[in-house]
Amino acid sequence: MKIRRVGAYGICRDGSGRVLLARNSALSSFPGLWTLPGGGVEQGEHPDDAVVREFGEETGFRVRVDALHAVTADVFRLPGGELEHTDRIVYDVSVTGGSLRPEADGTTETVEWVTEAQITQLGLMPFTAVMLGLPGSESDKPDEGEELSRPARVQRFGAYGVTTDPNGRILLTRIAEGYPGAGRWHLPGGGTDHGETPEAALVRELAEETSQNGRVTGLVGVSHRHDPAAFGPEGVPIDWHVIRVLFRVRVDRPTEPVVAEEAGGSTAEARWFTLDEARRLDLTEPAATAVARIEAEPRR
Repeated sequence: MKIRRVGAYGICRDGSGRVLLARNSALSSFPGLWTLPGGGVEQGEHPDDAVVREFGEETGFRVRVDALHAVTADVFRLPGGELEHTDRIVYDVSVTGGSLRPEADGTTETVEWVTEAQITQLGLMPFTAVMLGLPGSESDKPDEGEELSRPARVQRFGAYGVTTDPNGRILLTRIAEGYPGAGRWHLPGGGTDHGETPEAALVRELAEETSQNGRVTGLVGVSHRHDPAAFGPEGVPIDWHVIRVLFRVRVDRPTEPVVAEEAGGSTAEARWFTLDEARRLDLTEPAATAVARIEAEPRR
């Protein structure tokens, strides 16, 4: 069975450059391995809040979020046989209060400040190794025909692009009838597939929704939306929590946008707009954020 989760984690360093790491307990799926403090994002919770909460539970420290460090994904076979895909949002955080202590009866059992030399001697969770500049192991692969779990409470993780061309135009997509926000202009992008990294998902979605070849140049931010009374594709009520990661994307050779998704997709059309034109559109919240972001960027 294939399952999915979203986690928020923090990279915290002290004045001498040591990084704070926690060791997984016997309650973890990977006992004994060291990890960045953090954990699962609860239903309806913003990842920014999740990393602060999880950090406090596992380390005793109160922290503030300084910056979005990276977004990644991995897939590993759990001891029970399930293939778990985890979308991991990693922040740079700083200690604002509290005192260091281990988690009580949780998935971590100890927490320590670790020097750069000590890090190389530890058994690390693969994503933690990569975030600290060390090699990480490859993700596991699903067995043929393995089904995706479909719970009544869903966290949908999506990657979206703040996408511009050399003339400074922004690429937007109009939401099709029958989908939430129908008729409004949105950012190109969508949900990541099981086993797919956010960047790969965005490049794929960009091609499907707009027929553009884009390159991801950086991270913009994270947002979320919680609708506990949404309806799923089959008209069944579902507790729906969308977590969006916004990337900066450049299209060096823009063409006339064409929606290449199969009929019935959520995108009705795609177009390039100047910023003046975009401001006059009925925009979704992420699209409005994108326009403001581009306007604030230094002119080249």
